[in-house]
Amino acid sequence: MLAVVLVAGALWTWARGRPLATGVLLGLGTATKLYPLFLLGGIAVICLRERRYRDLADTVLTAAAAWLLVNAPAYLSGAQEWKRFWEFNSERGPDLGSPWLVISQAWHVTIAPHTVNQWSWLLFGLWCVGVALLGLRAPTTPRLAQLGFLVVAGFLLVNKVYSPQYVLWLLPLAALARPRWRDQLVWQATEVVYFASVWWYLGGELAPGDGGDTTTYWVAILLRMAGELYLVAVVVRDIWWPRHDPVRTSTLAQPPQLTTTRSNAVAV
Repeated sequence: MLAVVLVAGALWTWARGRPLATGVLLGLGTATKLYPLFLLGGIAVICLRERRYRDLADTVLTAAAAWLLVNAPAYLSGAQEWKRFWEFNSERGPDLGSPWLVISQAWHVTIAPHTVNQWSWLLFGLWCVGVALLGLRAPTTPRLAQLGFLVVAGFLLVNKVYSPQYVLWLLPLAALARPRWRDQLVWQATEVVYFASVWWYLGGELAPGDGGDTTTYWVAILLRMAGELYLVAVVVRDIWWPRHDPVRTSTLAQPPQLTTTRSNAVAV
């Protein structure tokens, strides 16, 4: 939850034109969980499109400084303990909620941690390249929430584990990227099904009576992925055809406001 709050704060400060504060919040967020780091990719796309190189440098440098500042005491007082998080994630194989678990169980194959590490990061890298190209070639500059949602969703789709709480990572990004109840409810319906299924699976409630494979849990995993891909597709459409973006269309639909100055009234 701390990482979620920090990411939400970073989105707010970026919208207010405060790159230094955005960098600090993303650095602190990355110190709690890795995924806030991915938002720097969206910021890079925006800054490259708009030639805001100073803002990009300020955000990246302050993020790095904040991350180092809070990690230094832990690393200096116990380097081995500090590394344990990275070692654990590197050593774990296909785990709960991931497509790799479905492949491993459905085809009855053992996928080594090294193999799934390579493939998951390769697929995520290709996904990020696709998001970057989309952001750079879109008719208008995408919003940070849109790019951030796409990158984090891609990470969760190909990652070797999907813990139930990971849905919270996407929540503020999804709410700002596509603020429409219909699309949010479609996505959340699939997440609710998965949330119930993972606990039933761990409790043995989904195990078939004949002792065969737990195909019901596989369906829940694929359904959860389909829900995320649905929202991804809608956000991609909004970026490529901005007239579908509810944030942009609602802004354009607002009538001009009058601002009174000492001399006259000026429409803005």
